[in-house]
Amino acid sequence: MLMINKYGIGFLFGLLFLFGSCRSDFEKIRTNPDPEFLQKKAFEYYEAKDYQKAQTLFELIINGLRGKADAEKVYFAYAYTHYYQEKYVLGSYYFKNFVSTYGNSAYKEEAEFMSAYSHYKLSPIYRLEQSYSEKAIDGFQLFVNTYPKSERVQEANALIDEMRKKMEVKSLAEGQLYYDIKQYQAATRVFENVLKDYPDSKDAEKVHYLIVKAHYLLAENSVYEKQEERLNETVKKADAFMDRYAESEYTIEIKKFKENSNKSLKKFEDVRHKNKSSRA
Repeated sequence: MLMINKYGIGFLFGLLFLFGSCRSDFEKIRTNPDPEFLQKKAFEYYEAKDYQKAQTLFELIINGLRGKADAEKVYFAYAYTHYYQEKYVLGSYYFKNFVSTYGNSAYKEEAEFMSAYSHYKLSPIYRLEQSYSEKAIDGFQLFVNTYPKSERVQEANALIDEMRKKMEVKSLAEGQLYYDIKQYQAATRVFENVLKDYPDSKDAEKVHYLIVKAHYLLAENSVYEKQEERLNETVKKADAFMDRYAESEYTIEIKKFKENSNKSLKKFEDVRHKNKSSRA
């Protein structure tokens, strides 16, 4: 048992020595005062996909390269070291900064795309806040406008469509939630914004239907003073729906909403007529 422990301890010290030696080798490189040597080693680490060490060495030399021929190549690789380590916020920042700094660079187009793509990588599931999706869409749209003949345009447009669909699903879910908890006014507002923001939505017919239904339920559950106005709005929405979707599966239900609304409106007319007769 003692012998096993001795060998185990020896093996542990061997590992520690090995790791310590590796760190020591990098420290020797990192503390070398020769910027050309550091640059050479940085790219060696970069090609070996050791992006943390490459980034550390790039940071030691990058400020001293301003105005020099190698500055552009180093800065571009430095931006990628953040991206490859999944530090997408910093990656997007440095790619965008590269574009601003090296406006005539052969890498400019790729940097512009990668700035937007870094935000795309941060785009969360549809249930979460979508500011990074919006930033990515803006970035890709700028890319498409700036480089309309680029071979990446098709990919950029596909990614824009993907994120817009995600944002559409989020809006639909928000509207459905308001509808389910009987907040009909908020539901209609959200659904109408969906139609405005995503006019080509494949769910447009269902959204129009839910708008009519939400208007009807809102009117039915309103205080007396607001009921007539909201019933009239329901009838307008129902007519608009039937004009747009004459063969819809929702037509029977929409007609029922209109019929019930008109019956309720008739009661308002009868009350007004009765009051007018009484005054006469």
